Amino acid sequence: MEKLGPQAASHRERTPVRKRRAAPAEAPAAPSPPAPGRRELLPLSRPSIGDAEIAAVVAVLRSGWLTSGPRVAEFERLFAATVGARHAVALSSATAGLHLTLLAAGIGPGDEVVTSPLTWAATGNMILAVGARPVFADVDPTTLNIDPAAVERALSERTRAIVPVHFAGQPVDLDTLRALAASHGAALIEDAAHALGTTYRGRPVGGGSAAAVFSFHPVKAITTGEGGMVATDDADFAARLRLLRFHGITRDAWKRYGSRGHPDYEVVELGYKYNLTDLQAALGIAQLARLDEFVTARTRVAGWYAERLRHVPAAAMLDPVSYPARHAWHLLVVRLRLDMLRVDRDAVMEELLAANIGVGLHFKALHLHRLYRDRADAAALPHATAASHAILSLPLFPAMVEDDVRDVVDALADVLHRHAA
Repeated sequence: MEKLGPQAASHRERTPVRKRRAAPAEAPAAPSPPAPGRRELLPLSRPSIGDAEIAAVVAVLRSGWLTSGPRVAEFERLFAATVGARHAVALSSATAGLHLTLLAAGIGPGDEVVTSPLTWAATGNMILAVGARPVFADVDPTTLNIDPAAVERALSERTRAIVPVHFAGQPVDLDTLRALAASHGAALIEDAAHALGTTYRGRPVGGGSAAAVFSFHPVKAITTGEGGMVATDDADFAARLRLLRFHGITRDAWKRYGSRGHPDYEVVELGYKYNLTDLQAALGIAQLARLDEFVTARTRVAGWYAERLRHVPAAAMLDPVSYPARHAWHLLVVRLRLDMLRVDRDAVMEELLAANIGVGLHFKALHLHRLYRDRADAAALPHATAASHAILSLPLFPAMVEDDVRDVVDALADVLHRHAA
């Protein structure tokens, strides 16, 4: 995910010494100086890489087989079991996964895909990439997950798919969205980039829909450096994804050059170069074994935030969903009470960076970007628009300790107090 630019340098103004004058009694008191902050930047996110991950990657380097091969196949098998899907297809990124999933679902020019505007660019961009039209449905103002009622209003005779985003690690209302998709003959394709480790009504996110697309970017629950996975229960769908991910060739490199492989191959349709490597898969396998450890740690950090932010009236965490769920805590998003401040959200982020607190923006809604302004009805998206101006993300990763959270919340509280309306 994107991060804000480098920390702004702090400067101390120097003024010449002058003879003191008594200040008028009615003169307002000077604002208190900003808190000094941390000596070193606390990043927004940091991957947790241990000895097991390093050893797994080194073993692949020594094996002589670096590209897609036996480790990718093993990673796919383990991942499918983890998320409760019958099949998993490893890819070079979640963006690649969204692209191929839409293609494999037969979506193209003239089709419409309903999705959330509050997401990373890839969600909307890949809909455009296959020639379809993204149709944005507004979000729930308390959770920022897509609102099923807004989805229903956005459906038309051209709708071929619904692509909900499990925002920040909380699941969308899958039962309602699956029913809407089925009633309109549309595929439900979950953007699960935030949702590895998330559960919905007791089941892991990943099975039960046409497909679910996961991300292994370094800021995610587990990482392969860069990478993604598509989970599906449909064997034919998985086979088509595998065909499209490697040039439309019927035999991949492992089958052609691996143990007793035959080098012949056949190009049967237009495909892409979206395969994951064994180097990446080895890292992913080791990380996947620690998934519960990571989610537990993230949940603990989120609990520290919840306790401390209760005492910061101008900022609030997002609400939990109303149905049974486990939050994977990919992001710690807070909403500012702008009516209580004399500055905007961007000014708050700049001051946090100056205090060595990493911040993020997840997200500026797609319909506010130049590429999408003429493709969306902004009037129908008031909650996504409002959130885009009021939210920011605070540091959250498994290695954080309680003192880190104290530093973050103290810095935020200081900024908000000094700019209180």
